[in-house]
Amino acid sequence: MYKREFDQLLASGTIPKSLMLYGENDYYIDAYARRYIALTGAEDGMMKLYFDEYDFQAAKNYLGQSSLFGDLNLLFVKSDRKIPKKELTHLIDLAHRNPNNFFLFAYMGSDFKTMASAFSKKMEAEHVRFFPPNLREAAELLQQRARELDIRIDRYALEHLLMTLNLNLSMAMNELEKLAILEGPVGAKEIDEHVFSLAPMAMDTFLFSLFSRKPLSEIVPQLQQLGEDEFAILRAIQYFTTQLFMFHTYIKLHGAPDSSEILGYRLPKQLETQRAQLAVKIPLPLFEKIFDALAAGEIAIKTAGGSSQKETLLLSILIKIKSFLG
Repeated sequence: MYKREFDQLLASGTIPKSLMLYGENDYYIDAYARRYIALTGAEDGMMKLYFDEYDFQAAKNYLGQSSLFGDLNLLFVKSDRKIPKKELTHLIDLAHRNPNNFFLFAYMGSDFKTMASAFSKKMEAEHVRFFPPNLREAAELLQQRARELDIRIDRYALEHLLMTLNLNLSMAMNELEKLAILEGPVGAKEIDEHVFSLAPMAMDTFLFSLFSRKPLSEIVPQLQQLGEDEFAILRAIQYFTTQLFMFHTYIKLHGAPDSSEILGYRLPKQLETQRAQLAVKIPLPLFEKIFDALAAGEIAIKTAGGSSQKETLLLSILIKIKSFLG
């Protein structure tokens, strides 16, 4: 079903025992996950398995346990990887058979067709696909949030904020929180002064591509568009790797990312999620290999002769990193 149908279902007082949220809008997926958790009333008895933490045996054992006191159990799985349909069917069945069990799957990937079909109505299960809001819908959501934050901002400024962030609603919502501390009305001028536009984010795009499974044929053109010297790019890779290592260790300890705790400042939600997704996919021993390759590369670039040699050395470092990541 789609968002409007799901809103009607929830308004009728019906809460699915199992729910899959997916689609092309991370903001809606996160917002409706929070709403579903609140409606079940099972937050205190919730088991969260994020990304690589998902383990079918642990999930099955959690939903299969019985409680003498009738406690509510909610299994919340958030991942960008597919779960085998057989496993999904078993978890949905466990939620269906026990009146105190709920199962929530927030899927952040794109290949959802085979999984969505497992969430059938006869098992009290639903699946909801979200699409990106258009400019008007996104501006209305921002306007509602601005009123909650008591920000004096007009519709034109809200649309300007969205356009500055390439219609990324999650990031726009996060920027509103920052703009709330300003005194007086907020217009396009204040947004240009205080909001970091996505236009200069070529470096972030390059770094995310490097540490994901994007081919070198896609990464090299991004590298050429940076307009930075090889040593500056190497420093950016070193800094980014350190951030991913910090995210990895924090998530292992606490189960979920919190950029304000990890970095000392709050990242926009989308960037925090992206870093977390990349970090948990890198096994801990690989970080040591990447750091060693970067350290050796730094010495080589510093002692290299001409610019062509430095460019060749940088490319060899990128190839080595990609070979580690697979």
